[in-house]
Amino acid sequence: MKYILVTGSGGLVGHESVDFFIKKGYKIIGIDNNYRKNFFGKIGSISENINDLKFRYNKKYIHYNVDICNNDSLKKIFSKFKKKIKLVIHAAAQPSHDWAYKNPHLDFKINAEGTLNLLENTKKYSSKAVFIFLSTNKVYGDGPNRIKYLNLNSRFELKKKHKYFDGINENFSIDNCVHSLFGVSKSYADLICQEYGKNLKLSVGIFRAGCITGPKHKGAKLHGFLSYLVKTIIRRKKYNIIGYDGKQVRDNIHSKDLIKCFWEFYKKPKKGEVYNIGGGRFSNCSVLEAIRIVENKLNFKAKIKKIKRNRIGDHKWYISDISKFKKHYPKWKQTYNVKKIIDEIINEEKQN
Repeated sequence: MKYILVTGSGGLVGHESVDFFIKKGYKIIGIDNNYRKNFFGKIGSISENINDLKFRYNKKYIHYNVDICNNDSLKKIFSKFKKKIKLVIHAAAQPSHDWAYKNPHLDFKINAEGTLNLLENTKKYSSKAVFIFLSTNKVYGDGPNRIKYLNLNSRFELKKKHKYFDGINENFSIDNCVHSLFGVSKSYADLICQEYGKNLKLSVGIFRAGCITGPKHKGAKLHGFLSYLVKTIIRRKKYNIIGYDGKQVRDNIHSKDLIKCFWEFYKKPKKGEVYNIGGGRFSNCSVLEAIRIVENKLNFKAKIKKIKRNRIGDHKWYISDISKFKKHYPKWKQTYNVKKIIDEIINEEKQN
C-alpha cells in the first residue's frame, strides 16, 4: 500500500489533500495537533475537520496528534512507514503575521524547525518520496511595494506593458525588504527546502502561494482574507479594512485548484524547484472589489471601518505570475475565479 503523509491535515489545504489523494487510491498519514485553536481561539479549531476525516475514511486515514516540532514523534512515524511513504505534503504552519509578533520563538520553531524536522526524516527514512512544501508570497516581503502602481478607484494596478503586469515571478528578490516575522520564518523554510532539493537531491517542490481559500476555510480574523471577509459581512458584523483604503490587490486560488498543482508535480517531480502559485490574472481582486461582489450577491451594504495604518510588510498589490508552473505542467488548469469562490463560500455559510 502507498501512503501520502500530510501535515496540517485538518486545515484547508491538508483536508483538501486528504480528500483528493484518497480518491486516487492512496492511504493517508495525517499529522495535526489542532494548534490553530491556540492561534485563533475556538473559531480556528479544526477538530471537526479531523473527526470528519476519521469518520468518512476510517482505516484509509491514520491520524497522529503530533507536533511537527517534536522530532522524536516524527521519527516514530517515519520509521514505521519508511519507503511506503510516496509523498509528503507539508501544509502545517503558524500562518498569521499578527500572531507571530506575540510569540516569535514559537513562530520560528513551528515554521522553520518543524520543516527541517520533516525534511530530515524524509531524507533518512523515505528518500524516494516527493516532498511538497507550502510556502508563501510573503518571502518577497514588502519588495513588491517598490513598484509604482496606478491608483485607480477601486484598486492599485499596473499598466499592461509593465514587466510585472502578469504577476510577480520567481526571480523577484527576497532581499533588502521588510518581511514580517512570519515572512522570515517561512523564508527560512523555503530556502532549506530548496537546499534539500538542489544540494541533497531530494524531489522537493516549493509552492509560494498567494491567498488560498475555499468554503472549508475557517476564516479567522488573523488569517484567511477572503473567507473571513465574506463570513463577516454575511453575519452582518463590522469588517475592518486595514490600510491602503482597501485598494490592496490579492490573487486568490481555490484549494481544489492548488491540490491539482500538487498532483501534477508529484507525477513529474523536480529537485528544489520554486513555483509562484495563486489565482494570477485569472482570479484576483482588491478588498473593495471583494466587498462589492459580496454586497451585490447578498443585496445589502456591508458594515465597514477603515483603518489607515497598514500591516507591517503588507503588499499593496500582489498577483502571482504562474507561467513557470503552467509551462512545466501544461495539463494543469484553473477552474475557480474570485466570483465563483465567493459564491461557494456564501452558499456554504448559508447552509451552516
